[in-house]
Amino acid sequence: MSEAGEGTRPGPPGRKVRAIGLLSGGLDSTLAARVLLEQGIEVVGLHFSTGFCMNDHRRALGRPDEDPKRMRNEGLRAGADLGIPIEVLDAGEAYLRMVLNPKHGYGKRANPCIDCRIFMIHGAADYMREHGGDFVFTGEVLGQRPMSQHMQSLKLIEKECGIAGYLLRPLSAHHLPATLPERLGWVDRDRLLAISGRSRKEQMALSERWGLRDYPQPAGGCCFLADENFAKRFHDKKQHASPEEIRREELILLKVGRHFRLGPTVKIIVARDEAENNFLGRFASGAWRFEVLGCGSPITLAEGEPDDRQKALAASITARYSDRRTEPLVEVTARQGGREEKLLVPPVADAALEAYRI
Repeated sequence: MSEAGEGTRPGPPGRKVRAIGLLSGGLDSTLAARVLLEQGIEVVGLHFSTGFCMNDHRRALGRPDEDPKRMRNEGLRAGADLGIPIEVLDAGEAYLRMVLNPKHGYGKRANPCIDCRIFMIHGAADYMREHGGDFVFTGEVLGQRPMSQHMQSLKLIEKECGIAGYLLRPLSAHHLPATLPERLGWVDRDRLLAISGRSRKEQMALSERWGLRDYPQPAGGCCFLADENFAKRFHDKKQHASPEEIRREELILLKVGRHFRLGPTVKIIVARDEAENNFLGRFASGAWRFEVLGCGSPITLAEGEPDDRQKALAASITARYSDRRTEPLVEVTARQGGREEKLLVPPVADAALEAYRI
């Protein structure tokens, strides 16, 4: 292959071809962009902020000992490495509604991979039309992911996005029908790739060749929706509330702390450390908040309106995770708005916790 940016390939009006691509910052999407840059094609990357990125959450928590690489925006980092512009787009409320009610269902966890891909490609297609792009590309690899990257799902995604013929997957192009940009000569099909399957050997070899070494661990994942613990909490939330009633803030809180369900309409979240205490504190308005004052203690936040028995249980669980957990009785302060109650409770036994843990 030639050096990146060598030559220009004329687009429809006799100008340089302009490709709009989804750039997560992972290895596949970065390589897909580089393959097109090698042909002298202008590339613009789109990075959707969904609210479910682990790196974004780590940055929001701001733990002082966190590795800076685990808090960075990988899309912006990849754009800087490639020398291309990146647009960060807020997926917004529409994305949340899709996650809560995906047309094509969930994967192994809470990941609506097919619907997510359709959502983002729709967004890329809109951006292409509004900003004068010529086609959309992704880093998808045939056969790499069991739900969204087999042949049938790739065809389904293209059909439902409404841009048939203008969706290019450079890494697996030779396993797929030629797109219109290839047939029209905007993209040289012979210089696209024929990668398939779950192995990343070819991608990693290309990354070494092009000096693209600073990327997240392949297949490591950065999406809470594919995380086992988050998925348990997510499906518990859906089990106890209709999707139309669930608010963004409730899903944000699924990312932090320890979660215990005390009843069909009452759940508590117990912070793990000071960073999570501070995080939960931002969402405490109007909710019952439990804390052991005068010592190291988690903040416990209640969702719903606990009755007296549930308040005592929430206090007991709070005491269990405080620095006074070895004492027979612990005073726990419960506050809601201007109300305050003092509850003297024994720290809950560990064995009893499991009956409530989500």
